Amino acid sequence: MDNIVFLYPGQGSQKIGMAKDFYDSSTKAKEIIQNASDRVKVDFKKLMFEENDDLSKTQFTQPAIFLSSVIANTLFNEACSVTPDITLGHSLGEFSAIFGAGALDMYDGVELVQKRGLLMQEDCSTIEAGMMVLVGLSDEKVEEICIKSAKDVYPANYNSDGQIVVAGIKNDLISMQDTFKDAGAKRVILLDMSVASHCPLLANAATSLKTYLDKYIKNSFKCDVISNVTAEGYNTKDEAISLLVAQLTNPVKYKHSIQNIDSNVKTYIEFGGSVLKGLNRKTAKNPTISVTDMASLEDAVKTFS
Repeated sequence: MDNIVFLYPGQGSQKIGMAKDFYDSSTKAKEIIQNASDRVKVDFKKLMFEENDDLSKTQFTQPAIFLSSVIANTLFNEACSVTPDITLGHSLGEFSAIFGAGALDMYDGVELVQKRGLLMQEDCSTIEAGMMVLVGLSDEKVEEICIKSAKDVYPANYNSDGQIVVAGIKNDLISMQDTFKDAGAKRVILLDMSVASHCPLLANAATSLKTYLDKYIKNSFKCDVISNVTAEGYNTKDEAISLLVAQLTNPVKYKHSIQNIDSNVKTYIEFGGSVLKGLNRKTAKNPTISVTDMASLEDAVKTFS
């Protein structure tokens, strides 16, 4: 099969200036950003385009990334008739993937991911949480070290062979840096994050999120969405709710997702970032196109013309 897969990045892909070229060049992008700002009472133009501290706060980061992706996706849809056979997002990007599959309204999605970010931040407000990238260790070795440590440190993102992110209590992460290095990690990088995503520390947020998922997700999927939890496809509202609740406390199986679908994929198109394009170089045999500005949008459209 020659499937087209739409990809959507997650937290960590944000940066000042994201989607600005779209905003400067497209009336539609301006309209989307204004409508989103009105919906959740956040000045996304200021948040995304001007230097500020809020973009690193998860309740602002998540809707900004979602907006960047859906703007890129929407402008591509306006310029090109190509539709996805499968959608896949990394962490937060799974919500963008549900938008891409037609089961989440754009502005409902902005509010939904803002609520998700707030719930995550609240869950971590009484603890000092964090996340850390490990490069050069096998999944099995990381899992073994986390279990043996008996500390609040958990595998959170399986990104590619030799790259995994762990999450937990920040002091526990710091205390285990040398352990991971002694085990053969080539790099151990503590991330600038105040939440511990995809681990048991978000149990309360997971429970609270269900109400918002039920309110906003529709039962009208145009294609399968790949679950971060199972690395398999789903296409119903009930499945989406169950899996997105579980996603908060279970690791993201991005690498496994790509491995499961790659043999049937012709092209991947990443909307709103290029992080997944970088990860795909290590896992996917088929090409990934990134759409992050007007020039890359035009290049993507030419690929299918």
